[in-house]
Amino acid sequence: MNTAVNSRLLGSILSSSRPLGSVLVAVVLSTCVGEVWPEPAPVDGEQFVQEHEEWRTNRRERLVRPFSGSVMWMGLWELAQGATQFGSDPDLPIVLPTEDSPALAGTIHRSGQDIRFEPSAGSPIMIREGDQIKEETVLQSDRSGNTTNLALGSLGLRIHGEPGTDRLWLRVWDEDSERRETFQLPESYPVDTDWRITAKFEPYPEPRGLRVPDVTSGTIEYQTPGELVFRVDGEEHRLIAVLQSPRSRSYFMMIWDETANVDTYQAGRYMSVPLADEEGWTTIDFNRAYNPPCVFSAYSVCALPPPENRLALAVTAGEKRPDKPAY
Repeated sequence: MNTAVNSRLLGSILSSSRPLGSVLVAVVLSTCVGEVWPEPAPVDGEQFVQEHEEWRTNRRERLVRPFSGSVMWMGLWELAQGATQFGSDPDLPIVLPTEDSPALAGTIHRSGQDIRFEPSAGSPIMIREGDQIKEETVLQSDRSGNTTNLALGSLGLRIHGEPGTDRLWLRVWDEDSERRETFQLPESYPVDTDWRITAKFEPYPEPRGLRVPDVTSGTIEYQTPGELVFRVDGEEHRLIAVLQSPRSRSYFMMIWDETANVDTYQAGRYMSVPLADEEGWTTIDFNRAYNPPCVFSAYSVCALPPPENRLALAVTAGEKRPDKPAY
């Protein structure tokens, strides 16, 4: 039996006009069947739908944003240790379009996790919205907090990294991509407030490493502080929660559910869930389950849900898979 008495239940004991013995019997019966599970904070249905549409609009804009939008990505090359040349010469390890790049744009030098860029003579490559690069320059990856973004014609370039791995890539996107104007989000399930579900955060004694596979046949390691426990139709389910950085204000969730067999992305979806409050409660809004970047671009390094996050239920909420691949 769970001996912890919910604070709301304790309040009802102290304010009750019933005999104390009968109230305590009610408490015992309540704790025997499990902890009192609070409902999510009430929302106005019309406002909830409006806010969800605003969220989808912002999501669409993020996906076509040059710096981060996966819809714009047109190349991803893993960088080996040592020197890697790139340009439009088809014999180079990294080949870029001739309309944007000279035959040899430059050389990337990798030493451990350190990256330096050496431009070729007369190369037009430059710091994005900055000066042309004329000498060897250190490049900071997009995991550094101080990303170095480069520009070459209509192309953007940066060094990409993932947590818990020593792999690094050159990521390239095309800021003139026609998909920037034509891209539309895939269909979603109808918005349903019933898929706003209270969850209890259960921390581990110490944060753990969580190693998961990715779509490049590699692995990515995140840090997980614990699990979110929630109930659907009286059944309890668990999801491992991830913090993407020590400053995260939400849990990053990788999930798979039975709708993947029908109309959501077969490999799973992602979610962002607010951090638990002081009493350990949060609300999962499954309406905001969304597709990972690999649904929209072949040039991605998507983490896949761990086996523990494969839910034995159909979450009929959130974003569906596209009718046809976007690449």
